[in-house]
Amino acid sequence: MITVAIQAGGRSSRMGRDKALLQLGGITLIEHVLRTVDGLGDEVLITTNRPEAYEFLGKRMVEDRQPGAGALHGLLTALEAARGERILLLGCDMPFVNRDLLQHMLGITTEAEVVIPRRGGKFQPLHAIYAKSCAGPVRQSLEADERRMISFFPHIQTWIVEQETLDRYDPEGLSFFNANTPEELAHAEQLLGGGNSRGSTAAPEPSTTPP
Repeated sequence: MITVAIQAGGRSSRMGRDKALLQLGGITLIEHVLRTVDGLGDEVLITTNRPEAYEFLGKRMVEDRQPGAGALHGLLTALEAARGERILLLGCDMPFVNRDLLQHMLGITTEAEVVIPRRGGKFQPLHAIYAKSCAGPVRQSLEADERRMISFFPHIQTWIVEQETLDRYDPEGLSFFNANTPEELAHAEQLLGGGNSRGSTAAPEPSTTPP
């Protein structure tokens, strides 16, 4: 059983307002993600510190175990709440996630606890698959005040989806585009206005906080 978990609990400090609910092409950023993952999992849940703001989506919502404490806390919230044995974790501000790439990742048969892309030498932890068994190592990292998303990786097995594979599905890397700032949202509008959600213009490097 697969749980699709979308993180919508960030502070959105660089955007100045709740980025998940910003409009792009007539729907919110989080709705772009939900449309892409429709049918990929057995359940969908949204981790958030404002569940009332997302009631219109009609999805299962789980309140962050420690609101505003970062993405690793959000991952633990999802792992503890998920009914599936694996979760596909995605950020709420990634409007160009690629369904074919996600299907490829979900189809990987491995004993590894994490399946994660690495693009340009950087892991993409908010576009990854985690086994429920990661909950213990994640909890230990948090107890040790380690907040980076990959801080628990030395204690688990990982399957890395490398650049060569990523390029077969998404050569421009738009799957990992984050609308974290007004400028990035404007660029997303340009990409969407081109009539192709994958775009012919390369996405800028995501402005994510290093994991």
